[in-house]
Amino acid sequence: MAEVNATVKADLVAQSVDFTEQFTANVQTLLQILGKTRVTTLPLGSTIQTYKSEVTKVDGAVGENELIPLSKVTRKKADTYQLEFNKWRKLISVEAIQSAGFTPAVTDTDNKLRREIQTDLKTKLFAQLAKGTGTASGTGFQGAVANALGQLAVLFEDTDVQTVVFANPLDFYKYLGNASVTVQTAFGLQYIENFLGMGTVIFSGSVPEGKVYATVADNLNVYAASLNGGSVGQAFDFVTDETGLIGINHEVVNNTASYQTVIISALAMFAERLDGIMVTTIKEPSAGTADPGTGK
Repeated sequence: MAEVNATVKADLVAQSVDFTEQFTANVQTLLQILGKTRVTTLPLGSTIQTYKSEVTKVDGAVGENELIPLSKVTRKKADTYQLEFNKWRKLISVEAIQSAGFTPAVTDTDNKLRREIQTDLKTKLFAQLAKGTGTASGTGFQGAVANALGQLAVLFEDTDVQTVVFANPLDFYKYLGNASVTVQTAFGLQYIENFLGMGTVIFSGSVPEGKVYATVADNLNVYAASLNGGSVGQAFDFVTDETGLIGINHEVVNNTASYQTVIISALAMFAERLDGIMVTTIKEPSAGTADPGTGK
């Protein structure tokens, strides 16, 4: 008869399943707020290409009946990324498990590591957003956002666009003042849907204060190499779900009297067009001029 309250293999499998389901649920919620419907699955090692536009604009001062010189807009390749595995390993000693208990020592630290993995994904996304080559500016938070969305409407005028705005929470709450709004949280990000009819606004300290990033949902892509099936599934005992976005393995390491967690994932978030990202400057109202957003 098994000892009462002993952690058995079935408990460990359930723990692994819960980990993958939480991660996948968070990714699906992130897709929803980004206006995406699914993750694009690619083979491991696939190249992800981003693009930018270079504009050669000539002087528009042309006299009557004179030949108008040509301006030129060229689409060029920007950064290239490769879809590859990221791997993490955590080892918990028998002493730590005996002292704290199995759940605090293993399960809780697994969840902390999962949140850090999510943070890494967000950090890479914001680093790319900062490379956007589209520019706009406006007075106050609302004016800056409105001008950015206007630029996007022109750039993507043949597309039914759903806009996504990324802002520093300090700028947003400075604009908001004492007004109350309902802020939701997903993937460690706070966001508001359809704020003032301007689409989804996502808040992060990764956006510099005084700046706003804005793009359209169609410009954002989420890629993954699935862990389901294939040679990886045959060779390794990773627990995953039907999406195959992340895999986890728990194992007793007897020669060090430790308990090991190994996590693997090939997941990336990128904007395809850098010129489709408006890096927008929030200008302060001049003295004696009311902020168009707040009226102050």
